[in-house]
Amino acid sequence: MRVRFDDCTFDSETRELFRGGKAVHLHPKAFRLLEVLLESRPRALSKAELHEDLWPGSFVSEANLASLAAEIRRGIGEKGRGARTLRTVYGFGYAFSGEVLEAESAPAGDRFTLAWEEREVALSKGVNVIGRDRNAIVRIDDSTISRRHARIVVAGKSATIEDLGSKNGTFVEGKRIEKPRALADGERIQVGSIVLTFRVFSPEKSTDTRR
Repeated sequence: MRVRFDDCTFDSETRELFRGGKAVHLHPKAFRLLEVLLESRPRALSKAELHEDLWPGSFVSEANLASLAAEIRRGIGEKGRGARTLRTVYGFGYAFSGEVLEAESAPAGDRFTLAWEEREVALSKGVNVIGRDRNAIVRIDDSTISRRHARIVVAGKSATIEDLGSKNGTFVEGKRIEKPRALADGERIQVGSIVLTFRVFSPEKSTDTRR
């Protein structure tokens, strides 16, 4: 899904949100909340429905949902009480009420991801922070990882990784990095005790012939 509303463009395939042509970085849960509200528009979704989608089988405070809604509103440039695009349905839940237009598909380009255990996170253009911070694009809740451990910067067809002064360091292919370093498809990154695999998916790459 790629749509436009106000001065924002939302792309669920590339996991990107732009406002005024500039990337807006949302916590993955906030991004998912915006996505499900856009998909269901203009129907209002109850808090129970949203909780089940965002935190299936888990109990979390209602304040968590309100915090995500506030993050989205800041990202799209809305003020709390005057918010009309992301509407609070008091005593019930939330709805997306803004005018939405289909946007042209983004031009095909390289797609970058980080994978570990059974998870995979798509990296956005620009800065992608790895760490325990709740706003990190690649959030890993592990005690051996610093709050803002490292960052990967995606620009065009390249990506570089840089340690952010973490306590336990950042390693690529077993070597500790002391300065920004370019990443290649398939390289292994270690942050704390967690090993991630950096992957590049290119539309220009041809299919190998089976022998």
